Amino acid sequence: MENTVDNLILDLLEWLYPGPRSYADVLDAWRTSCPRLPIWEEANARGLLVRHFEPGVGPFVTLSARGREALEVSRMSSMSANAPSVA
Repeated sequence: MENTVDNLILDLLEWLYPGPRSYADVLDAWRTSCPRLPIWEEANARGLLVRHFEPGVGPFVTLSARGREALEVSRMSSMSANAPSVA
């Protein structure tokens, strides 16, 4: 199950990568009541997200430095795994 959670967390990070999303949109898309798939909660616990408030606009969620790093490592691993092998 851990691998499933990790993969879904990476999906969340990819979804947030282009820029800030409203807190309401993030919770609507990623919060779950399923105790086996705590994506939002686990991403927060791992320090991958940052919540902030902009006066006049409202609360937003972005990737933390740790979240950007985790996404970069995942992308690099994926590129290495998909690279053609030289025989």
